[in-house]
Amino acid sequence: MSLLLDIFLLVIALGLLVPVAVLFIECCAALLPARLESNSREIPRPSIAVLIPAHNEAAGIGTTLKTILPQLTEHDRLIVIADNCNDETAVIARTFGATVLERKDAERRGKGYALDYGLRFIEQDPPEVVVLVDADCIVHTGTIDKIARLAAAKGQPVQATYLMEQPANPKPKDAVSALAFTVKNLVRPSGLSRLGLPCLLTGTGMAFPWSIIREAPLASGNIVEDMQLALDLAIIGHPAVFCGEAKVIGLLPQQEQAATSQRTRWEHGHLQTLLTQVPRLLKASVKQRRFDLLTIALDLFVPPLSLLVMLWAAATVATLLTGTLGFSSWIPAIILASQGLLIFISIFGAWGKFGRADLPIQTLLAVPFYILWKIPLYFAFLIRPQTKWVRTERDSANAPKP
Repeated sequence: MSLLLDIFLLVIALGLLVPVAVLFIECCAALLPARLESNSREIPRPSIAVLIPAHNEAAGIGTTLKTILPQLTEHDRLIVIADNCNDETAVIARTFGATVLERKDAERRGKGYALDYGLRFIEQDPPEVVVLVDADCIVHTGTIDKIARLAAAKGQPVQATYLMEQPANPKPKDAVSALAFTVKNLVRPSGLSRLGLPCLLTGTGMAFPWSIIREAPLASGNIVEDMQLALDLAIIGHPAVFCGEAKVIGLLPQQEQAATSQRTRWEHGHLQTLLTQVPRLLKASVKQRRFDLLTIALDLFVPPLSLLVMLWAAATVATLLTGTLGFSSWIPAIILASQGLLIFISIFGAWGKFGRADLPIQTLLAVPFYILWKIPLYFAFLIRPQTKWVRTERDSANAPKP
């Protein structure tokens, strides 16, 4: 019995070692100097079509459009897909000079369907590069040009840095959530970029050569359609490139219910994709003999940071308890203790270089409370995982300041 328990705990410890080691390597690599890339500005600026899917975004779409319009030239197009809207989204977008497509389909709802509708509209006169931006984001100056030129130069999808700003009256968990977002969408992709490896797509601030996006399987209700798109394109030979200099900013919801809904959709979708797509990527990497697909699989295998810490803590408590009672050896506990050190170094290092200016050191002290807040979310995944797209309710002032 003692031997079986030892083996069981050792398997758990070694299983957790994989995502912890990947997290550690990515975060440490992010601390290295940036790789020298070829200057994409040396090539002519490609023609661009910016597609913005929008569902009832009247409260904030004007702010988003104000940040995009100055970045476009007379050869570019700005297209808003007002998807199943019952507010003034379409009217407001037209006042800014955007081309507005109004789509009505109560059965097929979601961002993927809206983007597919927009692509079908421009296919008769396609641009060289398509840029996808959410309707509730601030697009920093120069971002459209940077990601479009890089997509044209590389012939690959490009992902800008996508971060979240805290609401006007932040709670401690908002700061931790912003830090977790920074680790996922800036630190880890930066580390992969330093190592010359591809990244995942994160949902907004994405640029695609037309030759790639025109065949992309977008028309679905997948709740993490961006992540799935990144995997589908990578498998057929078009992995995404990270552009850390370009930046898009969203806003964490102020309302508790909206914040929970948003995190549920993101993290349930991440976990579903992890479980179904990691084996697919591993199989494809062996079949195609491609190391980049292996690295994408390993990156995807890292669960949401709070869940990873939660699993590590539970396993550590179990090994310490059984070791103290003499039911198992201390080897699993030693392995897990080493992993705890790696997690701490990863998070602290990420905060020190990428989050210290905006997030005080007290943010790290609130991490345990943030994890407790997330426990019901993960239990819900075991009982009734979210599988359908649900729009996050916006706050009355639903966009960060430009």
